[in-house]
Amino acid sequence: MNEERDYDAEERDDGDFSDMLSEMRILLPGAQMLSAFLIILPFNAGFAQIVHLEKLLFLATFFLSLTSLVLLSAPAIQHRLMRPLKDRVRFKRVATRQIVAGAFALAIALVLGTNLVISEVFGATVGLIMSAVMALLILCAWWLLPMYLKRKV
Repeated sequence: MNEERDYDAEERDDGDFSDMLSEMRILLPGAQMLSAFLIILPFNAGFAQIVHLEKLLFLATFFLSLTSLVLLSAPAIQHRLMRPLKDRVRFKRVATRQIVAGAFALAIALVLGTNLVISEVFGATVGLIMSAVMALLILCAWWLLPMYLKRKV
């Protein structure tokens, strides 16, 4: 009976780990696409004409986008280097924190990227409004809704 309980716990542990890897597979392409867009942006002819404040906004967006890539990919690389895992529970706890931190960096990069693009096309006021809407959407969908649903269970 005790062996069955250990087997069930191990099976659940592997399922949680598989879920974590699947979640990273969803977040990483978004971070990669944003980073790719930002990498080519300075090489466009019009980039030289943007004002200094927009260049600082670009810098922050680019840095946060790359930060999200590093944090979101770190657990996969760490898992590969640490195999076989001696403490799966600890590894998952650390990996979860890295994924959440990566998602947070990605969220801020998405908000700043929204501001960067919309401000260039429609002006600063519309850019600020739309980036605030994007921040609210991310806050609700990524952070508040899961906390609400977790409490309701």
